[in-house]
Amino acid sequence: MHETTVLLIEVGALLLILSIVGRIALRFGISPIPLYLLAGLAVGHGGIIPLRASEEFFEVGAQIGVILLLAMLGLEYSPRELVSSLKQSRVAGIYDGLLNAIPGALFAFLLGWDWLAAVALAGITWVSSSGVIAKVLRDLGRLGNRETPVILSTLVIEDLAMAFYLPILSALLIGTGLLQGSITVAIAVGVVAVILFIALRFGKQLSRLFPAANPEPLLLGVLGLTMLVAGLAEQVSVSAAVGAFLVGIAISGQVAHNATIVLAPLRDLFATVFFVFFGLTTSPASIVPVLVPALLLAVLTMGTKLASGYLSARRAGIGVPGRWRTGLSLAPRGEFSLVIAGLAVAAGVEPTIAPLATAYVLITIIAGPLLARIPDTALFKAEVRRRRLVAEAKQAAAIT
Repeated sequence: MHETTVLLIEVGALLLILSIVGRIALRFGISPIPLYLLAGLAVGHGGIIPLRASEEFFEVGAQIGVILLLAMLGLEYSPRELVSSLKQSRVAGIYDGLLNAIPGALFAFLLGWDWLAAVALAGITWVSSSGVIAKVLRDLGRLGNRETPVILSTLVIEDLAMAFYLPILSALLIGTGLLQGSITVAIAVGVVAVILFIALRFGKQLSRLFPAANPEPLLLGVLGLTMLVAGLAEQVSVSAAVGAFLVGIAISGQVAHNATIVLAPLRDLFATVFFVFFGLTTSPASIVPVLVPALLLAVLTMGTKLASGYLSARRAGIGVPGRWRTGLSLAPRGEFSLVIAGLAVAAGVEPTIAPLATAYVLITIIAGPLLARIPDTALFKAEVRRRRLVAEAKQAAAIT
């Protein structure tokens, strides 16, 4: 059978299965992300029915999915809102880095790994998955919540920090001088600054390039610009997600509103592909030996994410439920964690870091969307009300 024919059959069959899986998730009121991941595991390396011809399609589709998820998050906010939120979140970024990177490094030493592997594992546990969190926020209808800018600011700070971290890590792993890594960092930061400057100063003029009233050229124009900037950003060691997010920020007004409408079906399709690809490239057999340490690390660092997110939201003046939503929403790790693990393995640092990182990412991605729903449960809301009443009663007693 011709390879293209096999690809069409594999992709078509898998999309039909995902449609059924999505309906099951909606039927029980849960996020479909964990089910998409499990479907990917079932048809991936070592799965029940491994797919071969369509893997490259899903790899490219996964990259497009992350780009679209972040671009459409950017469309929800103006440049000034972003800058204001980033200024307010500077200290929160420090909380986030310290509370989530240090446990990863210490865990590596407990496993008997060397300091290079510890630096790599610190990055794996530090950075949340922008793609997963973007979908969770949309699925749960929280894009307009007061805590959402805090979550987005944390994600942007983390992604920008990767522009520093990845070149330095690469230089350490391959033994090149820090000068080369510093040059790469300077270029990356300069590119981000230029994109942000254009978004702030020329966002309205940029929006006029696209015909708001004509869906087809609007779709092609916004999608083309987003992918172009994302690709150029990645070329200079900046996350493609950051480039896509900043393009979304730059587009405003009616163009942004209409672009959200025409891009939504594409986002839904490729976001699903993104989650399936995680499972597709993972062999269940490689996860089994490292499952216990990965589970322990996931529990530890989901707790530290909860702490850092809670503190960041409290600093921003968000109420108690919003603080919990912030911390629990930031639990999933994703694409950057796997990239860091890949760099470490390629450099021959620690062979088991790849399966550990894969198992860790899968656990956090499966658990994250489920944990994010906890603040919406009746039991959680009742407990928050009880604590508030107790606090008010104590305050009244103190006054009298």
